[in-house]
Amino acid sequence: MRAVVTDGKDELQFSDQHVPEPKPGEVRISVAAAGVNPVDVATRNGLLHAGVVPAGTAVGLGWDVSGIIDAVGTDVSSPTVGTRVVGLRADPTTSLGTYAEFVVLPVDAVAPVPDGIATIDAASIPLNILTADQALDLAGPVGTLLVTGAAGGVGGFAVALAADRGWTVTALARESDREFVLRAGATSVVSSIADAHPVDAVLDTAALGSAALAAVHDNGNYVGVLPPAVPDGERGIATTAVSVRHDGTRLTQLLELVVSGAIEVRVAGTLALEHARTAQDEASAQGVRGRWLLTP
Repeated sequence: MRAVVTDGKDELQFSDQHVPEPKPGEVRISVAAAGVNPVDVATRNGLLHAGVVPAGTAVGLGWDVSGIIDAVGTDVSSPTVGTRVVGLRADPTTSLGTYAEFVVLPVDAVAPVPDGIATIDAASIPLNILTADQALDLAGPVGTLLVTGAAGGVGGFAVALAADRGWTVTALARESDREFVLRAGATSVVSSIADAHPVDAVLDTAALGSAALAAVHDNGNYVGVLPPAVPDGERGIATTAVSVRHDGTRLTQLLELVVSGAIEVRVAGTLALEHARTAQDEASAQGVRGRWLLTP
């Protein structure tokens, strides 16, 4: 089968690999689509090869996947073969990612795709929505929240999920994105940190770092999305960052919010797997809204 790998030197290579066999506790997915995320571009540019994996190691690209289960491990009774599922890759350092024709995931990393969500579109959801959800878990007691990058992949989900949890959300976004972030659940929109009223917490999906602390009350909370780049706290502000983990059970719950209309799914476009580099370039363009998807 075909899969896309990188050695971290800004190149993508097509790799002929054996179709993987699911071990106990795993399911194999015939891929319908893989999501293209900024972390994939960072991996292509050496993110993991800067101390996580040895230089020259071929690393598979892609975290998000949707498709049909076509084989299961010996101890897996549910979901069954033929089920539409979506999931998040458990280990980003392996030679097989989701930019492939087949992928094997732990059964607890996948969720059934409910009626009302197209199988291909579902691949745009897992990484961003789980990152947003798990970041909110770190934000402290529900109160007032500023979401930076509020119209982005993680930010858009963060606004909607925070509003669903009862936060009063201020969105840092462009004027052109005002309608979207208000629809997602923000109660106000600002175009700069200086314009934001002090809040109890900031979810910094735009990775502004220490600049975002100016919007937080004394003894508030800062939650970032880049663990290596957490700013030092000041004025008693606690700072941390989310390290996303797969969670099929929670993903199942979040998909129901999508079906209910509380959360909007945005797909920027779909390209064939052989155009992975083009999809990454499109996904990296400034102001892109929604996720690009790759189909085998």
